Amino acid sequence: MFDRDGNQKVDRQEFLVLEEIFGKKTEDDGSSESVSLVSKYLNSEAETSPQGPPKTTLMTHLFGQKGMDSLDFNTFFKFMDNLQTEVLELEFLHFSKGMPVINEEEFAEILLRYTNAAETDRDEYMQRLRTRIDNGQGITFPEFKDFCQFLNNLDDFSIAMRMYTIANQPIAQSEFMRAVKISTGHDIAPHVVNTVYQIFDKDGDGKLSDKEFIGVMKDRVHRGFRYHLMKYEGWEGWKSCVKHEMKTR
Repeated sequence: MFDRDGNQKVDRQEFLVLEEIFGKKTEDDGSSESVSLVSKYLNSEAETSPQGPPKTTLMTHLFGQKGMDSLDFNTFFKFMDNLQTEVLELEFLHFSKGMPVINEEEFAEILLRYTNAAETDRDEYMQRLRTRIDNGQGITFPEFKDFCQFLNNLDDFSIAMRMYTIANQPIAQSEFMRAVKISTGHDIAPHVVNTVYQIFDKDGDGKLSDKEFIGVMKDRVHRGFRYHLMKYEGWEGWKSCVKHEMKTR
């Protein structure tokens, strides 16, 4: 999409188009029209300047000190994968305290950490897990990472879940694992899937419905960054705001 010259690589100027789409809009000097930083750059003499736009750590890493390097897909994919892995590893180590595994209760805490589930619902999830799993085998970082990669493809997985919902059929663990394999190309460890079922399976029938899982996990994927889109007013809004701030402290 951003490779304008079709050479299978992206240079710094092509990459800056991302700012055109996602960057913060700023008002032009002396004008009410809003233009992005990239538009200002492309429409100014800075386009021919060797300095170009201000350097950032990310731009230097991807395109070199002089900004003359190009970026191919495999290099950028590796960069994104490594970045996501490091973020997940930090989160995992926060709960594992340096150990190679986290227990099932800690795994549940990670899953519910950035969701908008009410405090009573969280307590219900945790109590349900403690009741159903006495001596778990623990979850390693590779298993945790595989599950988080699955969550990145949650929309594809939800299509399969929706088919079962239309047919008014909850999904069993074996069907869950098959749907994950199809939507992500990866397998999830059976005991991780079992842990998920023990958390979200309200009636204990060994099956999961769309509402029991997808809705909660979508909050997890966004890591709480969509909270500001939720509008609350009055007393309920004040309570919700206080609870959210306490959870993020």
